Amino acid sequence: MNKQNIDDVVIRDATNGDAERVAALIFSVLAEYGLKPDPESTDADLKDIEVNYIQSGGLFELIENKEGDLLGTVGLYPVDKNTCELRKMYFVRQARGLGLGRRVLERTVSRARELGFKTVFLETAGVLKEAIRLYSIFGFVPMQSEHLSARCDRAYVLKLAE
Repeated sequence: MNKQNIDDVVIRDATNGDAERVAALIFSVLAEYGLKPDPESTDADLKDIEVNYIQSGGLFELIENKEGDLLGTVGLYPVDKNTCELRKMYFVRQARGLGLGRRVLERTVSRARELGFKTVFLETAGVLKEAIRLYSIFGFVPMQSEHLSARCDRAYVLKLAE
């Protein structure tokens, strides 16, 4: 993937039929950074993407190239009617550093507004420096979180509306 074909990506809703590919991508990216997948807890939401994300009022999208290769994932997990969690935003190595993350984050935050959320928060690991930089540039600010998932040591929040 290079800069001239970044516009050739397809962003579409995920289904449960995509779950195996989604988990493989996420788990491989986690491994690159020395982080452990947690299919029984933190990553259990991937077992039923449709119920956990789409039917509950959020979204889960796949970013693919024209050939259908999976380049990335992103989800909005509803916490309550006003708050959602940005989850599972991961990209394969060759899709990083091209502006795709910013484009997907802009789209996802816009979709959060459309869905009526007023606040988006996320948890992440400090080793994911590129992601933290993107979140910070986009306006996410550090927050205190009572409970972080096992592999996360940081939390950020973005207020969409008061």
